[in-house]
Amino acid sequence: MKRVKGIVTYDGTKYSGYQVQVDKKTIQAELEKALAKIHKADSWNVVSSGRTDTGVHSLGQTIHFDTSLSIPEERWPQAFNRLLPDDIQVRDLQYVHHDFHARFDSVGKKYVYKVNTAREKDIFKRNFVYHHPYVLSYEKMLEAAMHLEGTHDFTSFSSPRTDVIDKVRTIYAIELEKNGDEWTFTYIGNGFLYQMVRVLTGTLLHVGKGKIRPEEIPEIFEGKDRSLAGPSIPGTGLYLTNVYYDQEALEVAVKNLKHS
Repeated sequence: MKRVKGIVTYDGTKYSGYQVQVDKKTIQAELEKALAKIHKADSWNVVSSGRTDTGVHSLGQTIHFDTSLSIPEERWPQAFNRLLPDDIQVRDLQYVHHDFHARFDSVGKKYVYKVNTAREKDIFKRNFVYHHPYVLSYEKMLEAAMHLEGTHDFTSFSSPRTDVIDKVRTIYAIELEKNGDEWTFTYIGNGFLYQMVRVLTGTLLHVGKGKIRPEEIPEIFEGKDRSLAGPSIPGTGLYLTNVYYDQEALEVAVKNLKHS
Protein backbone atom coordinates (compact mmCIF):
# COMPACT_ATOMS: atom_id res chain seq x y z
CA MET A 1 0.00 0.00 0.00
CA LYS A 2 1.17 3.52 -0.83
CA ARG A 3 0.11 6.71 0.97
CA VAL A 4 -1.30 9.67 -0.95
CA LYS A 5 -1.52 13.24 0.35
CA GLY A 6 -3.89 15.75 -1.21
CA ILE A 7 -5.46 19.19 -0.78
CA VAL A 8 -9.25 19.45 -0.85
CA THR A 9 -11.15 22.63 -1.70
CA TYR A 10 -14.88 22.74 -1.16
CA ASP A 11 -17.94 24.92 -0.94
CA GLY A 12 -19.44 23.71 2.34
CA THR A 13 -22.86 25.30 1.80
CA LYS A 14 -24.79 22.08 1.17
CA TYR A 15 -22.89 19.93 3.66
CA SER A 16 -23.29 19.12 7.35
CA GLY A 17 -19.59 19.68 7.89
CA TYR A 18 -16.59 17.59 6.91
CA GLN A 19 -16.89 14.54 9.16
CA VAL A 20 -19.09 11.55 8.29
CA GLN A 21 -22.47 11.63 10.05
CA VAL A 22 -25.36 9.19 9.88
CA ASP A 23 -27.99 10.18 7.31
CA LYS A 24 -26.28 13.51 6.56
CA LYS A 25 -24.37 14.80 3.55
CA THR A 26 -20.72 15.45 4.40
CA ILE A 27 -17.45 16.15 2.61
CA GLN A 28 -15.72 13.06 3.99
CA ALA A 29 -18.57 10.81 2.84
CA GLU A 30 -18.27 12.14 -0.72
CA LEU A 31 -14.49 11.66 -0.75
CA GLU A 32 -14.73 8.13 0.59
CA LYS A 33 -17.51 7.22 -1.85
CA ALA A 34 -15.35 8.37 -4.77
CA LEU A 35 -12.30 6.47 -3.56
CA ALA A 36 -14.37 3.33 -3.02
CA LYS A 37 -15.44 3.49 -6.67
CA ILE A 38 -11.85 4.01 -7.82
CA HIS A 39 -10.71 0.99 -5.80
CA LYS A 40 -13.82 -1.08 -6.66
CA ALA A 41 -14.49 -1.54 -2.95
CA ASP A 42 -17.47 -1.15 -0.63
CA SER A 43 -15.72 1.61 1.35
CA TRP A 44 -12.39 3.44 1.55
CA ASN A 45 -10.98 5.45 4.46
CA VAL A 46 -9.81 9.07 4.19
CA VAL A 47 -8.03 10.94 6.99
CA SER A 48 -8.13 14.74 7.18
CA SER A 49 -6.26 17.41 9.13
CA GLY A 50 -9.46 17.96 11.12
CA ARG A 51 -13.15 18.54 10.68
CA THR A 52 -14.94 21.69 9.58
CA ASP A 53 -18.47 22.62 10.68
CA THR A 54 -21.70 22.90 8.74
CA GLY A 55 -21.45 25.47 5.96
CA VAL A 56 -17.70 26.04 6.40
CA HIS A 57 -15.56 26.19 3.25
CA SER A 58 -12.05 25.05 2.46
CA LEU A 59 -9.24 26.30 0.27
CA GLY A 60 -6.66 24.02 1.86
CA GLN A 61 -8.02 21.03 3.76
CA THR A 62 -5.34 18.32 3.76
CA ILE A 63 -6.15 14.63 3.51
CA HIS A 64 -4.34 11.33 3.19
CA PHE A 65 -5.40 7.87 2.12
CA ASP A 66 -3.70 4.60 1.31
CA THR A 67 -3.97 2.91 -2.06
CA SER A 68 -3.07 -0.39 -3.64
CA LEU A 69 -3.27 1.12 -7.11
CA SER A 70 -0.35 2.32 -9.24
CA ILE A 71 -1.91 5.47 -10.64
CA PRO A 72 0.70 8.11 -11.60
CA GLU A 73 0.56 11.24 -9.42
CA GLU A 74 -0.42 13.47 -12.32
CA ARG A 75 -3.45 11.28 -13.09
CA TRP A 76 -4.85 11.14 -9.57
CA PRO A 77 -6.69 14.51 -9.72
CA GLN A 78 -8.59 13.52 -12.88
CA ALA A 79 -9.43 10.07 -11.54
CA PHE A 80 -10.65 11.50 -8.24
CA ASN A 81 -12.44 14.66 -9.35
CA ARG A 82 -14.55 13.04 -12.07
CA LEU A 83 -16.36 11.15 -9.29
CA LEU A 84 -16.84 14.12 -6.96
CA PRO A 85 -19.68 16.68 -6.89
CA ASP A 86 -19.02 20.05 -8.53
CA ASP A 87 -18.58 21.76 -5.14
CA ILE A 88 -15.66 19.54 -4.07
CA GLN A 89 -12.27 19.37 -5.79
CA VAL A 90 -9.05 17.58 -4.90
CA ARG A 91 -5.67 18.89 -6.05
CA ASP A 92 -1.93 18.51 -5.43
CA LEU A 93 -2.17 14.75 -4.96
CA GLN A 94 1.23 13.18 -4.36
CA TYR A 95 2.75 10.03 -2.94
CA VAL A 96 4.31 10.56 0.48
CA HIS A 97 6.12 8.53 3.12
CA HIS A 98 3.87 5.90 4.71
CA ASP A 99 4.33 7.58 8.11
CA PHE A 100 2.75 10.86 7.02
CA HIS A 101 -0.46 11.70 8.90
CA ALA A 102 -2.73 14.54 7.78
CA ARG A 103 -3.93 15.24 11.31
CA PHE A 104 -1.09 14.40 13.68
CA ASP A 105 1.73 15.88 11.58
CA SER A 106 0.11 19.31 11.33
CA VAL A 107 2.02 22.10 13.11
CA GLY A 108 -0.50 24.86 12.46
CA LYS A 109 -3.56 26.08 10.58
CA LYS A 110 -4.82 29.27 9.04
CA TYR A 111 -8.48 30.29 9.00
CA VAL A 112 -10.17 33.28 7.40
CA TYR A 113 -13.60 34.64 8.31
CA LYS A 114 -15.35 37.15 6.00
CA VAL A 115 -17.96 39.63 7.26
CA ASN A 116 -19.94 42.23 5.31
CA THR A 117 -21.30 45.22 7.23
CA ALA A 118 -23.26 46.84 4.39
CA ARG A 119 -26.83 47.83 5.17
CA GLU A 120 -28.18 45.65 2.35
CA LYS A 121 -27.38 41.96 2.09
CA ASP A 122 -25.67 40.82 -1.11
CA ILE A 123 -27.67 37.69 -1.97
CA PHE A 124 -24.92 36.46 -4.28
CA LYS A 125 -22.51 36.31 -1.34
CA ARG A 126 -24.95 34.94 1.22
CA ASN A 127 -23.27 31.52 1.34
CA PHE A 128 -19.73 32.87 1.50
CA VAL A 129 -19.78 36.06 3.58
CA TYR A 130 -21.57 36.65 6.89
CA HIS A 131 -23.88 39.66 6.71
CA HIS A 132 -23.59 41.78 9.87
CA PRO A 133 -24.95 45.32 9.22
CA TYR A 134 -23.34 47.21 12.10
CA VAL A 135 -20.66 49.87 12.47
CA LEU A 136 -17.50 48.30 13.94
CA SER A 137 -14.54 49.89 15.70
CA TYR A 138 -11.29 48.70 14.16
CA GLU A 139 -9.23 50.07 17.07
CA LYS A 140 -11.24 48.24 19.74
CA MET A 141 -11.23 44.95 17.83
CA LEU A 142 -7.48 45.22 17.23
CA GLU A 143 -6.90 45.77 20.95
CA ALA A 144 -9.04 42.74 21.77
CA ALA A 145 -7.22 40.65 19.14
CA MET A 146 -3.91 41.38 20.86
CA HIS A 147 -5.34 39.89 24.07
CA LEU A 148 -6.49 36.81 22.15
CA GLU A 149 -3.04 36.11 20.70
CA GLY A 150 -0.72 33.81 22.64
CA THR A 151 -1.17 30.57 24.57
CA HIS A 152 -4.40 30.33 26.56
CA ASP A 153 -7.09 27.96 27.76
CA PHE A 154 -9.82 28.63 25.18
CA THR A 155 -12.68 26.99 27.11
CA SER A 156 -14.70 30.22 26.96
CA PHE A 157 -14.15 30.48 23.22
CA SER A 158 -15.22 27.02 22.09
CA SER A 159 -18.36 24.92 22.07
CA PRO A 160 -19.06 23.05 25.35
CA ARG A 161 -20.13 20.12 23.17
CA THR A 162 -16.53 19.30 22.32
CA ASP A 163 -15.13 16.12 23.83
CA VAL A 164 -11.59 17.54 23.89
CA ILE A 165 -10.21 17.71 27.44
CA ASP A 166 -7.13 19.91 26.89
CA LYS A 167 -8.37 23.27 25.61
CA VAL A 168 -5.04 25.08 25.68
CA ARG A 169 -4.12 26.39 22.25
CA THR A 170 -1.73 28.99 20.83
CA ILE A 171 -2.82 31.71 18.41
CA TYR A 172 0.31 33.04 16.73
CA ALA A 173 -1.30 35.94 14.89
CA ILE A 174 -4.64 37.60 14.20
CA GLU A 175 -5.12 40.12 11.39
CA LEU A 176 -8.09 42.43 10.82
CA GLU A 177 -8.52 43.91 7.36
CA LYS A 178 -11.25 46.21 6.05
CA ASN A 179 -12.00 46.74 2.38
CA GLY A 180 -15.08 48.89 1.94
CA ASP A 181 -17.92 47.16 3.77
CA GLU A 182 -16.12 43.81 3.87
CA TRP A 183 -13.98 42.72 6.80
CA THR A 184 -11.54 39.82 6.79
CA PHE A 185 -10.47 38.23 10.07
CA THR A 186 -7.42 35.96 9.73
CA TYR A 187 -6.18 33.55 12.39
CA ILE A 188 -3.03 31.39 12.48
CA GLY A 189 -2.63 28.98 15.39
CA ASN A 190 -1.26 25.61 16.35
CA GLY A 191 -4.79 24.20 16.46
CA PHE A 192 -8.42 25.22 16.89
CA LEU A 193 -11.22 23.78 19.02
CA TYR A 194 -14.77 23.05 17.90
CA GLN A 195 -16.43 26.33 16.80
CA MET A 196 -13.44 28.30 18.15
CA VAL A 197 -12.92 30.58 15.15
CA ARG A 198 -16.65 31.28 14.94
CA VAL A 199 -16.72 32.25 18.63
CA LEU A 200 -13.54 34.33 18.40
CA THR A 201 -14.97 36.26 15.46
CA GLY A 202 -18.33 36.64 17.17
CA THR A 203 -16.54 38.01 20.23
CA LEU A 204 -14.53 40.49 18.15
CA LEU A 205 -17.74 41.67 16.50
CA HIS A 206 -19.25 42.23 19.95
CA VAL A 207 -16.15 44.23 20.86
CA GLY A 208 -16.45 46.22 17.65
CA LYS A 209 -20.04 47.12 18.53
CA GLY A 210 -19.17 48.03 22.13
CA LYS A 211 -20.94 45.07 23.75
CA ILE A 212 -17.66 43.73 25.17
CA ARG A 213 -14.70 45.89 26.20
CA PRO A 214 -11.26 44.83 24.90
CA GLU A 215 -9.88 44.74 28.46
CA GLU A 216 -12.50 42.12 29.38
CA ILE A 217 -10.83 39.46 27.22
CA PRO A 218 -8.36 38.31 29.96
CA GLU A 219 -11.31 37.99 32.37
CA ILE A 220 -13.19 35.86 29.84
CA PHE A 221 -10.19 33.54 29.56
CA GLU A 222 -9.97 33.24 33.35
CA GLY A 223 -13.69 32.55 33.71
CA LYS A 224 -13.55 29.38 31.56
CA ASP A 225 -17.25 29.87 30.86
CA ARG A 226 -18.67 29.83 27.32
CA SER A 227 -21.42 32.30 28.26
CA LEU A 228 -18.85 35.04 28.91
CA ALA A 229 -17.68 35.31 25.28
CA GLY A 230 -19.53 36.50 22.19
CA PRO A 231 -21.83 34.38 20.01
CA SER A 232 -20.83 31.53 17.74
CA ILE A 233 -21.65 33.07 14.38
CA PRO A 234 -22.59 30.94 11.33
CA GLY A 235 -20.07 28.91 9.35
CA THR A 236 -21.07 30.82 6.22
CA GLY A 237 -18.07 33.18 6.16
CA LEU A 238 -15.45 30.74 7.44
CA TYR A 239 -12.65 29.23 5.34
CA LEU A 240 -9.87 26.81 6.23
CA THR A 241 -7.17 28.20 3.96
CA ASN A 242 -3.91 26.47 4.96
CA VAL A 243 -2.64 23.53 6.95
CA TYR A 244 1.08 23.68 7.76
CA TYR A 245 3.37 20.66 8.06
CA ASP A 246 6.66 22.51 8.07
CA GLN A 247 7.65 24.69 11.01
CA GLU A 248 9.59 27.11 8.83
CA ALA A 249 6.63 27.60 6.48
CA LEU A 250 4.42 28.25 9.50
CA GLU A 251 6.83 30.85 10.90
CA VAL A 252 7.01 32.61 7.52
CA ALA A 253 3.19 32.73 7.34
CA VAL A 254 2.97 34.20 10.85
CA LYS A 255 5.67 36.76 10.07
CA ASN A 256 3.94 37.80 6.85
CA LEU A 257 0.61 38.18 8.61
CA LYS A 258 2.07 40.31 11.38
CA HIS A 259 3.79 42.59 8.89
CA SER A 260 1.03 42.81 6.28
